[in-house]
Amino acid sequence: MSADLRSFIPKKILICQLKQIGDVLLMTPLAELLARHYPGAAIHVFTEKKCLPMLENNPYIARVWPVDKKALPTLGHELAYYRKVARQGFDLVIDLQQTPRCRWVVGFSRARVRLSREAPWYTRWLYTHRIPVASGYPSAMKAALLQPLGITWHGERPRLFLTEDEQAAADGILAGLGLHPEHTLVTVDPTHRRPTRRWPAASYARLLDLAAERIPALRFLLLYGPGEEEEARALAAACRHPETLLLPDRVISLRETAACIKRAVLHLGNCSAPRHMAVAVGTPTLTILGATSTGWTYPSPEHGTIAQGLDCQPCNRNTCNDRHCRCLTDLTPEAVLPELLARLPALS
Repeated sequence: MSADLRSFIPKKILICQLKQIGDVLLMTPLAELLARHYPGAAIHVFTEKKCLPMLENNPYIARVWPVDKKALPTLGHELAYYRKVARQGFDLVIDLQQTPRCRWVVGFSRARVRLSREAPWYTRWLYTHRIPVASGYPSAMKAALLQPLGITWHGERPRLFLTEDEQAAADGILAGLGLHPEHTLVTVDPTHRRPTRRWPAASYARLLDLAAERIPALRFLLLYGPGEEEEARALAAACRHPETLLLPDRVISLRETAACIKRAVLHLGNCSAPRHMAVAVGTPTLTILGATSTGWTYPSPEHGTIAQGLDCQPCNRNTCNDRHCRCLTDLTPEAVLPELLARLPALS
C-alpha cells in the first residue's frame, strides 16, 4: 500500500494505548487531531480500565473499550474480548504501544490501514504502515504516526474535560481542608514508585517551609495515590509550618485530583501523571527531575523543570547505579526555591 494516505477517509478509527495513566492522557491530542481532520469519523480508544478517567467527557472520543483484567480471567476470555473490540468495523487502527494485547486487537481487525511505529520483524506483518518516530514531547511523538494521513501536530496539548459538578466537588474538598479565598493554592505531588524519580520527602518539606515563610498566603495540597498515604503524612510531619498543608484523609480520585489542580496557580512535583494532568487543565508546572529527561515537558514557558545537572542525567533508569540517586539527594531545597518563587511572580 502507498505510504501516502491523504486521500484515505476513514469512518471509524481505533486508537490503542493501554497504559500508563499519564501516557493515555498524552494520547488525547491524537483524538483531537483525527476528529478535526475527519469530522465524520467515530473515534474509539482501547485502553486499561484504570485509565478511563483521563478520557471521560472527551468530545472527540465516541467510545472507550476498557481492559478490565478481573473480568478476563482466562486467555479465552481475553481473546474473545479483543476479537469483539477489533470487529467493530474500523477502517483505521493506530497502535501506539505494541503490547501483546494491542497486537491481538490489531491482528483480529480487518482495518484497511493499520499504523504503528517500527516493529520487530515477527510482528511487522500486523501493520500496513510503520513510521519512524523521532524524539520529543510524547504527544508529538505519538502524532508523528499520523503523518502519512497528512496530519501534523502543531502544539496541541493534552486535554482533560471536567464538568461543572466535578469542579464544584473539588472546591468543596479544598474548602473542607481549610482553603480560603485569601489563600493561594499550589498542588504538590511528592510521591513516585521509582526512587530515581522521587525527590526526598524531607527536601519537599524543607522547600514548602521556605516558600511559606516567604509567602504566608501559600497553601499546599499534598497529592498521593493508593498505598502512599504514609509518605504524605511523613512529609507533613517533617514540616515546621503544618498549617500551610492541605492533606486529604483519603485518596482523592483522578478526576478530583485534576479538578483541584485546575484551581491551583502552580503544580509542583515529580515526573508522574499529575504533571500531565496540570498541562491538560491549564495549570503551570514545575517538575523536579531525576532520571527523566526534559522531553516529557510540554514545550511552553509556563511549564518548567529543575535538575541537579549531573553528567549521568538523564539516565531514564528505574534504579541508580550507585544506589544513592545523587541527582535527587544532592538537589537542595534552597536551589529549588528561587525557581519556585519565580513561577509565583505576583506573590513573591
